[in-house]
Amino acid sequence: MFSRRDVLKWSALSMAPVCVRPSTTWAADAAFTTNVLAAGQKPTDARLGPPKTLNDYFPFPVPQTAAEWAARRQAVREQVLVATGLWPLPDKTPLNPVVHGAIERDGYTVEKVFFASMPGHYVCGNLYKPAGKPATGKWPAILSPHGHWLNGRFYEAPDAEVAKQMKSGAEATKEGAKYPLQARCAMLARLGFVVFHYDMVGYADSTAIKHIARSGVPHPEGFADANGELRLQSLMGLQTWNSVRALDFIESLPDVDAKKIGVTGASGGGTQTFVLCAVDDRPAAAFPAVMVSTAMQGGCVCENCSYLRVGTGNVELAALFAPKPLAMSGADDWTKEIMTKGFPELKKLYALAGAPENVAAQAWTQFPHNYNQVAREFMYSWFSKHLLGKDDKIAEKPFTPVPPKDLTVFDAKHARPADEVGSVKLREAMTKASDTKMAALAPTDEKSLAEFRRVVGTALRVMVNDTLPVAGTIEVHGLKEDTGPGGLKVHKALLGRKGSTDAVPAIGCPPAGFDGNVAVLWLHPQGKASLVENGDWAAPVKALHQKKIAVLGIDAFQTGEQVGPKPFPVNATYAGFTYGYNRSVLANQVRDALTAIAFLRDVIKAKAIHVVGWGAFGPAAVLARALAGPVVTKLAADLNQFRFETLTDPADPMMLPGAGKYGGLPAFLALCAPGEVLAHNHKGTATGKLSKAAYAAAGAADKLTRAESRLDPTVVTDWLVKG
Repeated sequence: MFSRRDVLKWSALSMAPVCVRPSTTWAADAAFTTNVLAAGQKPTDARLGPPKTLNDYFPFPVPQTAAEWAARRQAVREQVLVATGLWPLPDKTPLNPVVHGAIERDGYTVEKVFFASMPGHYVCGNLYKPAGKPATGKWPAILSPHGHWLNGRFYEAPDAEVAKQMKSGAEATKEGAKYPLQARCAMLARLGFVVFHYDMVGYADSTAIKHIARSGVPHPEGFADANGELRLQSLMGLQTWNSVRALDFIESLPDVDAKKIGVTGASGGGTQTFVLCAVDDRPAAAFPAVMVSTAMQGGCVCENCSYLRVGTGNVELAALFAPKPLAMSGADDWTKEIMTKGFPELKKLYALAGAPENVAAQAWTQFPHNYNQVAREFMYSWFSKHLLGKDDKIAEKPFTPVPPKDLTVFDAKHARPADEVGSVKLREAMTKASDTKMAALAPTDEKSLAEFRRVVGTALRVMVNDTLPVAGTIEVHGLKEDTGPGGLKVHKALLGRKGSTDAVPAIGCPPAGFDGNVAVLWLHPQGKASLVENGDWAAPVKALHQKKIAVLGIDAFQTGEQVGPKPFPVNATYAGFTYGYNRSVLANQVRDALTAIAFLRDVIKAKAIHVVGWGAFGPAAVLARALAGPVVTKLAADLNQFRFETLTDPADPMMLPGAGKYGGLPAFLALCAPGEVLAHNHKGTATGKLSKAAYAAAGAADKLTRAESRLDPTVVTDWLVKG
């Protein structure tokens, strides 16, 4: 970036040999251009290709040490909580459960249950209880989310399907083949478990079809609008909260042992099983059936939401339960390779955790997607061993099913609750509750500022899915020297990170006599091309050079040479299918800024690093500074009169799911305290109370400078070079 000697030093400090990737072609030397690559060439960056989807490959790389796993587990758990809208956890309002209508069966009873998981929203299900009294004082219990069977817990297989299941050996009795969901609950109750079999949103008694006026939350549609993304309100998040509250309900029963609660479900119910176990410490054993896989991750909106699987997948999500007992089944579906892809890694992790005996799996690839008797018997033995202390092989017994019409929780004496609300009112209440909780986090002193940083800072890390790279991870590819305007030597390269395909085109522009003291990261909507105007350095660059300050310009994601062949595609049906597996455009731009900051810190070893965000790149600069911390000494950001809450399209390049929930730009500016910040052009955005409060709480009120209008570049550069 500097003299030839500095170039050699740069090369030596980079973590990989200076090289050009095979598809990289350098621009010709005939005339100066800020391009790093030849015309028409693109960096070999996987992010410029098709985005990852739920049908891709999701391996689980097992950490090498227990300490590494502890850190990784915490980070992924926080990711799941943020993704499902449960960070911070909502307040738990009274359940006010109604339990009625006991139906006697051989060795157990079936009751009808409904309760409010939040005001106006009800969870419905059936409670299976063993007959008599528990031998040791209290019964262990099982939560059972049902999955995507037709009509949910009311599922009744047609006669042709019954015959098919019995002929294949999947089921041994007509009753089990016709009512497989009832079969598992009945058998578990006979074994001595209290079982709560509850509806997913939009199924059985929780359906929106018959009661659309009041309970309009249709299962396959979810919350697919931009506001849902900005608020991290999703059908999956709602279902996960319902599962948490279902756990609250069953734990509250006087005859249930709260320390011996298991969870099992298949397909979508399998997803709910391991997601609940990822966010809640109370379950003691788990059996997610036909869903833990390195292949397809779940095809319904209730199994997907923004951020859930960015950089992770179902195997690792299930692994968060370690070292507690975890077993799973596979079939001739996306789980058919579980014994060779996923389970070996889980065994390795459990061995690392000191509990190799606490994980098990079995795949029956002769059967299609199922939770049939063969798999159920594997599950019975697993729970019996770990929750009853009986290491026996258990065979399912015949049972007398309850006609589905008799399982419904609502009848002439138990009408649907009068306060039940539809999706619009429900989401309004969710927003109000979230805003109240976030308002309580507004910093007033050092202690409350630390809590604000913990909550909002963690959320931002998840939303960007990145942090400032640790030392030793920055790579420099294809370093080349060129002559820029005024005869100044400039250096061009692709910046990346060890273990990634990131290739960020960058140009280092040092002044004559640069002493390595101060460097500025230049973020601009036109990328590094904006460093030059009419064949000469742009006026702000010249002003910085005059103060012996070097400038590093980059083409962040979807700018300059980093523009993909097509706009970043976002699933038109539900953005969670895209943002659940990929960073947004804005998040990728922040990632590239963090890469550049780490480059200036580690490779160039600048003593002071300033960041300037021009125009539409001001918000990205704020987010990068918030995540980079005090490594950045000064930030000048044009807020561009931007507000996240004005976005109306989930595919907008400025979309950052969750930004509205956590306070938007004012909150992210608050995370920059006590660093020195110039934020301008904020007219029409927020009042700035939150960011001002954070700076006051940090004892650095004088370090935050705000200007309502867009500032002249000279004012910005003068501020950067001052003091």
